[in-house]
This record gives sequence, structure tokens and C-alpha cells, in this order.
Amino acid sequence: MDMKDKVQKELGKVSDETKEEILENFNQFKQYLAEKVELGENMGLSEEKLAKTTEIVANYLAKHENPRNREENILMELWNSGSKEEQHTLAHMLLKMVRKAS
Repeated sequence: MDMKDKVQKELGKVSDETKEEILENFNQFKQYLAEKVELGENMGLSEEKLAKTTEIVANYLAKHENPRNREENILMELWNSGSKEEQHTLAHMLLKMVRKAS
């Protein structure tokens, strides 16, 4: 099972109620992501692995979730407007953003 499959499997385990709690408030969303990034760092994932995982999560959210607020809507529009290279850059920027949130 590759990394994409593992991440998607984990995302599929999140209950609808929990997903709603995470996504309804952008600050809560950033905090949740910050916790997951910290967990990845503690597991020894490199910056590049974290960015690739962020890309997988962002693609999943763009395909399966509707934005719950203005901030998420802007992120989705940016994500969907970007090339693969731009999405990768945005993934790195998202990592920086959530690290500041923690």
C-alpha cells in the first residue's frame, strides 16, 4: 500500500461528525492540521514527505468536501486553479501556515 492509499484510508476513517467539527472553523482546521504535521515530524517524515502528504489531503478535500467558510473556499479555488507544481508549492506554504498556528 503506497502513501496515497494509506492517507486516503486514514481520511476515510474520520467520522462525518468529526469532519464537520474540523472543517466548520478555519482556525480549528489549521490546529488539526498542525497536530498532524507535528505527528509526522515526530515520526521522522521529511519536509518533502510532509508536503506530498499535504498534497494528498488537499486533493482529497478538493474532491470530497465542500468549503465550510471563506478561507477554505479561497484555498480550494487556489488549489483547483494551480498546476501540479503550483499545488506542490502551495502544500509547502500550507505547512508553514499550520506550523505557525500551533
